[in-house]
Parts: sequence; C-alpha cells; structure tokens
Amino acid sequence: MIRAIAELGSEYRAWLVDIWGVLHNGRSTFGGAVAATRAFRAAGGIVVLLSNSPRPSEGVQAQLRGLGVPDDAYDATVTSGDLTRHELAKHAGARVYHLGPESDRPIFGGMDVQLVDKDSAELIVCSGLFDDETETPGDYMGLLTELVGRKLPMICANPDHRVERGSELVYCAGALAVIYEEMGGSIVYAGKPHRPIYELALKCITELAGAPIPRSEILAIGDGVNTDMEGAASFGVDAVFVASGLHVPSPATGQMNELGDESLDTSHLAELFARVKRPLAAMRSLSW
Repeated sequence: MIRAIAELGSEYRAWLVDIWGVLHNGRSTFGGAVAATRAFRAAGGIVVLLSNSPRPSEGVQAQLRGLGVPDDAYDATVTSGDLTRHELAKHAGARVYHLGPESDRPIFGGMDVQLVDKDSAELIVCSGLFDDETETPGDYMGLLTELVGRKLPMICANPDHRVERGSELVYCAGALAVIYEEMGGSIVYAGKPHRPIYELALKCITELAGAPIPRSEILAIGDGVNTDMEGAASFGVDAVFVASGLHVPSPATGQMNELGDESLDTSHLAELFARVKRPLAAMRSLSW
C-alpha cells in the first residue's frame, strides 16, 4: 500500500490510466491524479487514458475538459466507444437496436448502420441503461429475454458493471450484457478486460513513442478489479490498484493503517484479489 506513485511509476515509459474512478468520479475531478499524470508526462512518460466509456474519444475528451481535466494531463484516449465503432464497421448496413440513453448516440455518428426499434433489429448495441439513476438490471429481464429469444447478437459498448457517480454507484452496460450472456446470448465486449482494447491502446502507444514499447515498460492504473486489474494481468502489463468507492468503502472510524485508512487493509485486498492476479501496489487515490 502506497501513498504516492512517483517512485514506482517513474520506472515505466508509458501509463494506461483509467478515467472514471481515477481521474474523476463523474462529478468532480481528482486534482492529485491530474497532477500525477502531468508530472509523469513532464518527465518524458506517455499517458494513454483507457476507458470503458461508450463515447468515442472526442466526446470523452470534451467531457474531461468540462470537468477541468486539462489536455496536457494525457497524450491520447482509447475508449470502448472507439472499439465499438470499429466493430460496427464490420456490420455495414445493419439494422441496429440501441439499448442505452440518447446521450450515447454519438457512437453511431457517420457509421453505415440504420437505427431501428427492437422488433426490426438484427444487431444490438448496448451502451447502458436507459435511465441509470432510477433503473436496475432487474428492470430489463423481460426485454433481454425477448431479445435472446430472437438470437440477436449484442455489442457491449461498456463492459463495466457499475461506476461511481459522485457518491453513488450506478449500473452500466456490462451489468446487462452479463445477464444476456448467461441467458445464452452472443456478446462482443468492446472494452476492458478484453484483449482488443489493449491491443488498440498498445498501437496508440507505439505511434506516440515512434517505436514499439515492451509491455514490461507499461503500467496500468485503475480502480476496477474485474476490468482494469484483470485486463492488465491478462495482457501482461503491471498494474497499480486505486481503491475507489467501487470496491472499497470510504474511510470511517476505527483502527487506521499506515495510510490512515482502516477500510484499505490487507485482508480486504486479499479478498478482492482472490481470483485476479494481485497488482504491484494499492493506493487510496492516484497522486504523484
């Protein structure tokens, strides 16, 4: 368990940094995390933000600016939205049912697909719940059962199950996709922890560096055990776990550890990483 990443993180040439939960919580930017990525870049490092956001990179970058994350905090972004568009390009002319909020519609901009209702569809793109502030996956059992019965393939444009939004946890597309898959549906996951998004990120790092960088010189930083940590382990890159409210409760009162936080202890971390390879280190929040 570490307080600052400078000593460990500076040994790498490139970082793959999760956005939601590491740089911001959907409401507020984490200043310490922004300072860390800027410091790493100032020392010559490459920072690629790797996100399961269903928005294409342009939309994510605009959102980051709106939250106060400066452009010089990173070199590039790679998102589930980017990868979803890559997958959609394989289905030119397809009739697509969009399962998700209207705000995610930019994912289809300029694509050769036709957005239709569920009864006319031959492909589903799931980017989230229609209203993640009031709904849960349980509200979708009937719809998913109907779609599975028609054997429609699904592209999951955000494999996250839940994310922090302010102080709340909200459900994401991954929570619906896993139910669809358990029902027997066919799924393509466009994001972490699956390999294609890491290959896209590695290609981006190579272009930025002007030459291939070995995976041993790339560090992944994220707060998702089953996305960021599992994906990094499967792809063969080292990782640091940021213990956000996604998996670890906020500090309360009681016995404190060396970080002054009783909720981030070795027993809890051992339980979290019982199935996934343990990262190099854990920290409450990213800071330099």
